[in-house]
Amino acid sequence: MADPKGFLTTPRREAPRRPVEERVADWDEVYVPGGLLPIVTAQADRCMDCGVPFCHAACPLGNLVPEWNELVSRDDWRAASERLHATNNFPEFTGRLCPAPCEAGCVLAIDQPAVTIKNVEVAIADRAWQDGLVAARPPERLSGRRVAVVGSGPAGLAAAQQLVRAGHTVAVYERDDRPGGLLRYGIPEFKMEKRHLERRIGQLTDEGVLFHTSAEIGRDRTAAELRARYDAVVLAVGATAWRDLDVPGRELTGVHQAMEYLPPANRVRAGDLDVSPLSAAGRHVVIVGGGDTGADCLGTAVREGARSVTQLDIYGRPGDLRDEDAEPWPTYPRLYRLSPAHEEAAALRSAPAADADARLFAASTLRLTGDAHGHVRELHLVEVDAARRPRAGTERALPADLVLLALGFTGPERPAGGLVDQLGLDVTERGALARDAEFGTALPGVFVAGDAGRGQSLVVWAIAEGRAAAAAVDRWLTGSTQLPAPIAAHDRPMTP
Repeated sequence: MADPKGFLTTPRREAPRRPVEERVADWDEVYVPGGLLPIVTAQADRCMDCGVPFCHAACPLGNLVPEWNELVSRDDWRAASERLHATNNFPEFTGRLCPAPCEAGCVLAIDQPAVTIKNVEVAIADRAWQDGLVAARPPERLSGRRVAVVGSGPAGLAAAQQLVRAGHTVAVYERDDRPGGLLRYGIPEFKMEKRHLERRIGQLTDEGVLFHTSAEIGRDRTAAELRARYDAVVLAVGATAWRDLDVPGRELTGVHQAMEYLPPANRVRAGDLDVSPLSAAGRHVVIVGGGDTGADCLGTAVREGARSVTQLDIYGRPGDLRDEDAEPWPTYPRLYRLSPAHEEAAALRSAPAADADARLFAASTLRLTGDAHGHVRELHLVEVDAARRPRAGTERALPADLVLLALGFTGPERPAGGLVDQLGLDVTERGALARDAEFGTALPGVFVAGDAGRGQSLVVWAIAEGRAAAAAVDRWLTGSTQLPAPIAAHDRPMTP
């Protein structure tokens, strides 16, 4: 503990964001470059000597938060990076994308603003790259065992890195033309610039991981061929089967899933397209779904020049403070949070029909109506109570030329005759791939990691899954393992 009174004398300060007018004119990350360094040491000093750090338990990776906070407070960035990377393969991903359940579990958060754990984490990761502290770690010797990882999202990348460092020959198969999964084509550039992903792909390549892109297992290569070629297979295919909206008018032109809308916008940034075929420019946009994916659509539509953009959330507006009876510390509470995208929409008055930040809370879609050409023109909604029952007399219509569905995902995609069918895998009632406590399926040597087995979750859980599944694979191949396993396959976040 560097400053025993830091949590008493230093207020919480978060990374400064660039002015709205500046950042919506480009696609760069929303935060001021280098803005953390002047404040991060003092923020790390706020970490208490709390005895039992619940931030460890709140984070599925078991990140050693107090240790690297103390090292940052002493300006020992090398040691801080070592402690951070001891539990997290990709801290620059989690520091930008994770909603920080560790901060909800911070002991200081019982009666004060939590330590800015997420900001300190990303500052360490960025400083480590800046100072050349992140290097490839190829194995000293090879085991002679070959492992295939199907999917290159955070779970697949983490599993691949752990396994290659254990000495196994690892190949990653990705159906898209570039590795990264949703990190590549689902996450907008303003949340995480792709250079961070490219650096990690380069590191994994230097460590010996082989990447095969535009290769969909079950179509371009059969599952049987994969099992015959490799000693073990890790399925990290994600949970990309989206939920749909069952209302009249769903068939109208101009109604699209969020994951049909976000990838072309990312491809424009990559130089693959001049303009997205689903661009929101000049259109009235309505986003159905109040989660992070909906906020990603919101920020993207604002940058594309939408005429208006409104986000519908079926839940009521959360409170500003934790409800200690319903969501006691250290669980992750549902609070009113203003993401950068919502801040931008509020400042630009992008949603004149919505609440201040572009969201309509407690709003349920009734139907969509269109013009004579079959193109959507209006979304009809109604206010609902806590039980999602319509409130009489609250029906209204919003102009809508583009409707985006961000309703979450049900599990891995299961095309007829595809990977799941070829392997004959069992599927749980929630749509995930069935597995045992050691991440294994009913087929020897076939394992499941990430959202494919857990269901839709957070990036921090995906990385933890990849690390733990890698340990299970290493143990199955060699009889023992020294790889860390931060979670078990059926662990779940702390809940009330």
